[in-house]
Amino acid sequence: MSLLKPLNLSRGQRFAVLLVLYLAVLSAATWVAYGLRFDFAVPLNHQRHVIEIWVWVWASKLLALAVAGQFSSLLSFFSLPDLKRLGLALGVVTLGLFGQWYAVDAVGEMSRGVIVLDGILSFLGLAACRLGFRLVRQGIGSSGVQQGGMRVAIVGAGEVGAALARELQTKATLQPVVFFDDAKRKHGTQIHGVPVVGAAENLRESNGGNVLGVDEVIIAMPSAPSARVREVVALLDELGLRCRTVPSMSQLAVGDMVTALRPVEIADVLGRESVDLGTETVREFLEGKTVLVTGAGGSIGSELCRQLAQLGPIKLVLVERSEFQLFEIYSEIGSAIKAIPELIDVQDTPAMAAALERHSPDVIFHAAAFKHVSLMERQPAVAIRNNVLATHRLAAEVAKHGVGRFILISTDKAVMPSCVMGATKALAERVLQGHALETGGTRFISVRFGNVLGSSGSVVPIFQKQIELGGPVTVTDAAVTRFFMSIPEAAGLVLRSAAMGAGGDRFILDMGEPVRIAELAEDMIRLTGREPGTDIAIEFIGLRPGEKLHEELHTADEQLTDTDHPKIQRITGAALTATDWQALETALQRGGDLDDAAARAWLCELLPEYNPTSSE
Repeated sequence: MSLLKPLNLSRGQRFAVLLVLYLAVLSAATWVAYGLRFDFAVPLNHQRHVIEIWVWVWASKLLALAVAGQFSSLLSFFSLPDLKRLGLALGVVTLGLFGQWYAVDAVGEMSRGVIVLDGILSFLGLAACRLGFRLVRQGIGSSGVQQGGMRVAIVGAGEVGAALARELQTKATLQPVVFFDDAKRKHGTQIHGVPVVGAAENLRESNGGNVLGVDEVIIAMPSAPSARVREVVALLDELGLRCRTVPSMSQLAVGDMVTALRPVEIADVLGRESVDLGTETVREFLEGKTVLVTGAGGSIGSELCRQLAQLGPIKLVLVERSEFQLFEIYSEIGSAIKAIPELIDVQDTPAMAAALERHSPDVIFHAAAFKHVSLMERQPAVAIRNNVLATHRLAAEVAKHGVGRFILISTDKAVMPSCVMGATKALAERVLQGHALETGGTRFISVRFGNVLGSSGSVVPIFQKQIELGGPVTVTDAAVTRFFMSIPEAAGLVLRSAAMGAGGDRFILDMGEPVRIAELAEDMIRLTGREPGTDIAIEFIGLRPGEKLHEELHTADEQLTDTDHPKIQRITGAALTATDWQALETALQRGGDLDDAAARAWLCELLPEYNPTSSE
């Protein structure tokens, strides 16, 4: 237990304690400096300097310490920034005294050696006192570690791992006993007294012999490639060791590292290599602009709003048809930016036109769409009205109101669509191409990408719920694959695409390699400490109407060209012609009055590549 806890000093009491302590250390440092300089036989003419000059030097140092915040610091907390401020405060006074030595005769009689020694000793003395209080708080002799507590190994001997070990030792919650790291140059070294013994694979040998007696492993590699995290997680699963991980660096920026520890999630092992999203480029593009987001409460729309709130638009308009979702996102970001909630259905063209008139947005991100494949298979007419016709009418209003850029969020299901949802998004892309052909100042841009991890209704939260209920986890087919990326990365790349896009541009995001859904299910089960097929069953239920075994990101007649961002490519080829656009506009006029059977036939008529897998 800390010896300082019973003191519980008030601010005034702490100031008095520090004043007495600092004055005692400063005066002692001066006397010792004189003793060292004159072999502890200080001449009388130098002794009088203590009363005539050093009293004022001590007062100056106390004042400098107060300005540097050293009297407002808690007694038992002392860190590197405190040490720097302490050195700066004392150094300024010591340098000032040297200046006085040259300018003032009385001071010039002093020994320069004493001035130097006094500066060094006062700094060391005050630092030692503050460090002593910290050691008492942590508990001298225990190194801050709760003896007999849970023993943990830390994978990752970098800055994050070192900070975690120090915090664990300080808080006396867990006992870090060993570091593992892939860098050979670190092997055989120590961090905060904890040895670095090699790569994580060494756990296999030590665990077999129970040499380390590790109870838990913490993965402290927030910047590591997902493949490496996957290997470590598989190893720990093999050894039956519980593991947790440190969150991303952005999450670590706020809060306590120990309390932020969390179980390893599927995003950690499926996550992609970190990439520079070009934040400064996007900030320059958005600064001072009014931005409107439709579907602001959805998975992508809400993340767009979160990132936009940090990028400097003068105003952010949140358009959402769900009152609950609108309230949630507005409550979350309303204090960070001038955000205006608008409870509007994008199918309500007069209401959208009025919103455009009120806010005069410079940029619109159109994320509002019906996206659930199975639901849209049952109601194709509803999908057409929301995903196609609302997009068409909004694009027309956008051009009329002189909006600078209109960015459509599209999907890989729009490529050779087999489902109603994908077909409507393919048509929405063509609608934007058509509006881009018309003269005007608006740049119409579409951005296409695959699934995002954790979006509402997607496979990851469905699997999580099934695992929580004890299974079975239902997978459509053993061979089915999908592309995945994280919601923050998808939203960030959409923003980057908007900054670089010209009128009519179609972009596709680099989705990496497809993921086998059966393997995803197995990984998610293992991350809960259970064994797929034994503890949690996996059932294959067959493809549902509208689903494909494998998604595609572009068609054979679409070519891809590089942009100035490695994760974004521009789609060329298969462009809409003016004649095509005229025919499509005519067809759009009758799209709103169709029943479901006619709606499906309408999609087949407009999209020869649409190959429906059901006829519900």
